[in-house]
Amino acid sequence: MAHVPKELRYTRDHEWARREGDRVRVGITAYAQEQLGDVVFVELPKVGVTATAKKPFGVVESVKAVSDLFAPVSGQVVEVNTELPNAPETVNADPYGRGWMIVIAPSNQPEWAELLTAEQYEAFLAAGAH
Repeated sequence: MAHVPKELRYTRDHEWARREGDRVRVGITAYAQEQLGDVVFVELPKVGVTATAKKPFGVVESVKAVSDLFAPVSGQVVEVNTELPNAPETVNADPYGRGWMIVIAPSNQPEWAELLTAEQYEAFLAAGAH
């Protein structure tokens, strides 16, 4: 099974979320990047755009597929990983580190509680969720 860091929260669309003070850093999970294969293109929003929980905020393209990226929480995008357009393979090499995608200033704190814990996400994967 793919690596699932315990300190993160997860979506059923295979994004991870890490609280960093009053911000939330977002990326895709190891499971997602394994399913996609070699990532060749990442399209991210501009800083200042409003992200909406469970709605697309960008696109990741691999040799196998094109997939929407879904925001785990609503709020303003305050940072974007500007390295990814030039080095999309970073998502494969380090999905929980240098392969992060955006940072959101959340506008709806209760949404955090709706995200899956690591244990819940592992159970979701074990059940064959896609």
